Amino acid sequence: MTDAQYGGPWLVVGLGNPGDGYARNRHNIGFMVVDLLAQRIGARFKAHKSRAQTAEGRIGGHRVVLAKPMTFMNLSGGPTTALRDFYKVPNSAIVAVHDELDIDYATLRLKLGGGDNGHNGLKSITKSLGPDYHRVRCGIGRPPGRMEVADFVLKDFSSTERKELDWFVDRCADAVEALLTEGLERAQSTYNS
Repeated sequence: MTDAQYGGPWLVVGLGNPGDGYARNRHNIGFMVVDLLAQRIGARFKAHKSRAQTAEGRIGGHRVVLAKPMTFMNLSGGPTTALRDFYKVPNSAIVAVHDELDIDYATLRLKLGGGDNGHNGLKSITKSLGPDYHRVRCGIGRPPGRMEVADFVLKDFSSTERKELDWFVDRCADAVEALLTEGLERAQSTYNS
């Protein structure tokens, strides 16, 4: 069965940290992408018993559950697993949307499975689910100079980056839609630029 042939709901989990203080951080681009997807399909987020906010709707004929874990990033696995079990979604129909240090800013990559690359959100999800879920990796680049990674990801995008941020979030949302409607290989050929 290919991605595009799967008939059940997809679970798209945007990774980030809850709270207004984190809203525009680099680490929260996953939240930004699922917020935009919810807006596109006219869905509203509401609290779910899984310690996440969820919004449900359809993308290209596929039922989709958009989720934002309301734990901190390094505990994303618990809510993701609870949602998987609640909606009876196979791991192959789970998409984690997250920031990626090892990809240049405003570049993205889609893949299925793999390591966590030191990303605490992915580490938590992989520990709970295993590695076989889709990832939409939204490049944020590396910290400048000697800045610590933790400080870099918890800072807001720079004024230069913000000029492209809306476009980039839009492109990441397009990539999620393509993954669900066209399958991984076609989405990769379009977006793994």
